[in-house]
Amino acid sequence: MTTKTTRKTTTNWLVTGARGLLGRDMVEELATDPGATVTAPSRAQLDLTDPTAVRAAVAGQRVVVNCAAWTDVDGAERSEQAATAVNGRAVRDLARACAEHDALLLHLSTDYVLPGDIPQPYPEDAPTGPVNAYGRSKLVGERAVAELLPRTGYIVRTAWLYGAHGRNFVATMLELAARNATLDVVADQHGQPTWSRALARQMAILGRAALAGQAPAGVYHGTAAGHTTWYGLAREAFRLGGLDPERIRPVGSAAFPRPAARPTYGVLGHGAWPRAGLPPLPRWEDQLAEAMSTPAFAALATAARASTDRGATSASASTSASTSRT
Repeated sequence: MTTKTTRKTTTNWLVTGARGLLGRDMVEELATDPGATVTAPSRAQLDLTDPTAVRAAVAGQRVVVNCAAWTDVDGAERSEQAATAVNGRAVRDLARACAEHDALLLHLSTDYVLPGDIPQPYPEDAPTGPVNAYGRSKLVGERAVAELLPRTGYIVRTAWLYGAHGRNFVATMLELAARNATLDVVADQHGQPTWSRALARQMAILGRAALAGQAPAGVYHGTAAGHTTWYGLAREAFRLGGLDPERIRPVGSAAFPRPAARPTYGVLGHGAWPRAGLPPLPRWEDQLAEAMSTPAFAALATAARASTDRGATSASASTSASTSRT
């Protein structure tokens, strides 16, 4: 009798920006998938502004997840050409390489490609209109993906990202709480705090659905359900961390003038997920609760609580400077 053996097949994934806040979570998430073989070069190993290196890196890959980006919003205002080289022209080269090698591209973008001037969630097909250089640079990348990969390019806009592996607002608030009695936090900017690990899970789900031909290409909004302000986020992080939320004081954006303008309402709609038969991301409160239970954030909260009895001073917390962009 002949015995048939089934050969397990794996899918090759390339994760760019693999040492960043989202990139590290993406690599860790894919490591839980026995069907995924992951290549995760550092910036030193893969220069996205080098088209030859990009083509070589994409060869043999089935899914490319682009987590690499220029994320310094205020720096982009001073150096828009440099930001566009990374967020725009390099993305075009990456999309072209994906087209040449028949690879799917999941490209991370941002709510900053939208004007943020209407008090209602933006659908995926809303007209774009960046208010700063960073948003303009990211829009160049979006347009390149849409043009070169109309059937295999996935643009995932995210916002207010926080996580264990990089500088971000939630971690900054907890660190400041260890040294300050009160914190002033902006209360007139609205958005959707999104945990990087939850987004990494969603990206993996989207990639697998795309491979199966179940998710159409196009724009998806990778942000948490619901919305709040920086002030509301800080208060909830304090509450979950066992700190007094009354230590957070609301102020207007004018208290923290920055070189780059910020949208006042960066809330995104999530219609593309159910149209693809996929669930959207959970509510921001649920994501934050899960994140705060992880070792990295639990340790920050513990340190902040331990400092409470030692005395602290008041401080102003610039949300713009401590927020991770994608």
